[in-house]
Amino acid sequence: MKATQSADPQSAPVEKQLLGVNAKTGLYPAARSWSGGRRRILGRAPLESHCYHVMSRTCGGEIWFEDIEKEALRRIIWRMAEFSGIKIVTYCLMGNHFHLLAEVPHRLTWLERFDGPDGENKLFQHLSILYSKTYLGLLRDELADLRQRGLKILADQKIDALKKRFCDLSLFVKEIKERFSRWFNKRRGRRGTLWMDRFKSVLVEGKGEPLRTMAAYIDLNPVRAGLVKDPKDYHWCGYAEALGGSRRAQRGLCKALGKPVDGWKSNEAAEAYRCLLHDEGREIMDAKNAQVLTRGVTPDSARAVLAEKGRLSTAELIRLRVRYFTDGVVLGTKEFVEGIFEAQRDSFNPKRKTGARRIAESQTPFYTLRQLRLQPVS
Repeated sequence: MKATQSADPQSAPVEKQLLGVNAKTGLYPAARSWSGGRRRILGRAPLESHCYHVMSRTCGGEIWFEDIEKEALRRIIWRMAEFSGIKIVTYCLMGNHFHLLAEVPHRLTWLERFDGPDGENKLFQHLSILYSKTYLGLLRDELADLRQRGLKILADQKIDALKKRFCDLSLFVKEIKERFSRWFNKRRGRRGTLWMDRFKSVLVEGKGEPLRTMAAYIDLNPVRAGLVKDPKDYHWCGYAEALGGSRRAQRGLCKALGKPVDGWKSNEAAEAYRCLLHDEGREIMDAKNAQVLTRGVTPDSARAVLAEKGRLSTAELIRLRVRYFTDGVVLGTKEFVEGIFEAQRDSFNPKRKTGARRIAESQTPFYTLRQLRLQPVS
């Protein structure tokens, strides 16, 4: 029986199933252009960043992602965002499609970080987000050889080609899809195209009501689909990740709300966004037939949240954070959690030195292990 379970890849531990998602690579093949001839609307204002709502669906909408596959897609998205210089405002990963609200910075301004005498070293340090030490070592040797032979122009062209990968929405999305496709096909033992030819994008004004409304629309997707009654309970969206304590997700939603990047810590941004979701996400009823025309937040739930001004109790915040980050629900004092960590140290990354992680939202000193859990804890 044990041999049968270990042979089934879907019964393996989470991190083992996700093997390869975070692997660093050599030079990745250039993403193919599947534009279909339609011009994409892009922001052109000088020295400004621009926000886009991106959506892509699987072929025919017939391939459904399981929990582990949604987690793999999320990891690839965040990693590619860090590499590409693109900021995620919020996102939602559904069974057969995904939504991203992404901020693309002004490219030339962003590239200034690689200027100066130490610019190339900074570039290579940045490239290590995605590429292996072996590949980067070979690239350094190639550049050094070209310069030694008096071919500085060719060396500069190679550097420029790498820099063209940054702050480009199309390359960012295409590489997410291609990297995930390779991982997904290997996991499922399948071949062929996974995604529809082209991703859709909408240029969104990067501040004020348009950005807030688009963010809410994306985080409300699982409610509209009838998967959950409250967006905080859907694990694969930016709002749930922010409530789980993720600083990167919190910074994105603060951008949507026009709040300072640390605005989530005071709960002002969290409460404002929760009110927005329950106000924007109300279900639409047919008054004559008393039938739901568009699924959403129930009127009772919306009234309750707005009456509380979007506040969540400490107990609820702790439940959300433990649900989001733990596997086996290890919760207690720092000494207790460290004891569990020491007893199971072999299950963690060798670089990790401590086990206890403070639950930031709690007023009392609760600690937990940061192991990802795929199912909510009731």
